[in-house]
Amino acid sequence: MEEKKEETVTLKKSTVWMSISGVLAVLLIISVFTAGFGIRGNSITGKTVDVPSPSPSPSPSPSPSPSGIGLVDAKKWVDDDPSLGDKNAKLTIVEFSDFQCPFCGRFRSQTFDQIKKEYIDTGKVKFVFRDFPLNSIHPYAQKASEASECADEQGKFWEYHDKLFENQGALTVDNLKKYASDLSLDTKKFNDCLDSGKMASEVNKDTQDAQASGGSGTPYFLVGNKPVSGAQPFANFKAAIDTQL
Repeated sequence: MEEKKEETVTLKKSTVWMSISGVLAVLLIISVFTAGFGIRGNSITGKTVDVPSPSPSPSPSPSPSPSGIGLVDAKKWVDDDPSLGDKNAKLTIVEFSDFQCPFCGRFRSQTFDQIKKEYIDTGKVKFVFRDFPLNSIHPYAQKASEASECADEQGKFWEYHDKLFENQGALTVDNLKKYASDLSLDTKKFNDCLDSGKMASEVNKDTQDAQASGGSGTPYFLVGNKPVSGAQPFANFKAAIDTQL
């Protein structure tokens, strides 16, 4: 009797192990054909999806309108900031810029003069400069912007603007004061303006407007109703301008 019970128990164990082995085999086959039950690839179909290699960055082009505000109107973002060109020009361009930003310097050296010659000097475009110092990565940008506002107070903004872009690697407070002297500004008045932080609120207002209008980096432009980001070639600005003229 005891021998028969033992035989019965042995038989049941074998059956269980055979069943488990069969189930594991089935699961293994399913896993092979579904790429791990669909864990890899598309979560709905279980198919493996090839992730393409990142494609090369395209040539710069005007960025889309900032979400939530529709078409941008540059004229709505003009403050009492330095400007060039006919105040009644059909099209307004607002530049938000950082004097320590290399891309802003590139725009000044490679593109600005062409825009000035073809559109500003001919009365077609009013060009406005506003401050957008990226203080987290450009430690001298804030004071450089304030210094340019102090120079503007004496009617020498554009000369000082060019001086700063020509010397982007030397924007300490001492250098900022030296450039004012080089341009024959009233140095006492300039130094007092810079040291007092008198223009800090003006610079901060410009920065807030830059962000509110969709800017997240420098240089950032509002070309009529078209936002344009980066130091793009003249051809891109020309296209944005001509379509609105």
